[in-house]
Amino acid sequence: MDLQTAFHFSGTEWVLVILAAFIIGLTKGGVKGVDMLSVTIMAIVFGSKSSTGIVLPLLCFADIAAVAYYKRHVQWKYFWKITPWMALGVLLGVYFGKEMDEVMFKKVMAIIILITIGILLYMEYRKSKEIPENLLFAASTGLAAGFTTMIGNLAGAFSNLYFLAMRVSKNDFIGTGAWIFLFMNLFKLPFQIFYWKNITPTSIKLDLLLVPALAIGFIAGVLLVKKIQDEQYRKLVIVLTLIGSVIMLLKS
Repeated sequence: MDLQTAFHFSGTEWVLVILAAFIIGLTKGGVKGVDMLSVTIMAIVFGSKSSTGIVLPLLCFADIAAVAYYKRHVQWKYFWKITPWMALGVLLGVYFGKEMDEVMFKKVMAIIILITIGILLYMEYRKSKEIPENLLFAASTGLAAGFTTMIGNLAGAFSNLYFLAMRVSKNDFIGTGAWIFLFMNLFKLPFQIFYWKNITPTSIKLDLLLVPALAIGFIAGVLLVKKIQDEQYRKLVIVLTLIGSVIMLLKS
């Protein structure tokens, strides 16, 4: 959909867009793994490339709320291990992604995520406690997260896999991720505004209309996460990331 017609939604489109904003808030409130559903919904309504310009300001709003709420729960060593690689991945995405075949890209990313989840499930089955501390793991995960977040706001799956592999606690998982994505999403803003020209006054007006749904989703996410124990949270993230990857693969 052309953003110039953004305020002429059908009833169904309004429901989908509001639902997507709610899911973004839910994700930033701590329910990791459902973010690919919001990306898919926005892509259905606006198209893959245009939707990134609508989603990014919403992500920034929600990241600020997440950092404010979870600010005491952050493992800075993981922030500094992965963020430089994510920044490099964003730059690669800016350069290579403007003319990329988005359908093929999403299918490849979904397959990679599914394979990685398969490895994680195998580690869970084997009850392996080994933590991949080597530089190669952080670099490859960070590059993939940065590249995919620029192309289609899909970094959540890769960051989830990274923190699952690091076996951090539930709150550290959420808090560290909040700082990482606040930094990365603010880093992406100038490229979306000035190079891809995906963020416009019209898209910002739409984002402001969606802030209440975003806020409700965030509060719901915080309340839900409080009721989940660490080990159950880990399993929930794996399952939701797996479901989101399958949905992305089928909808691509």
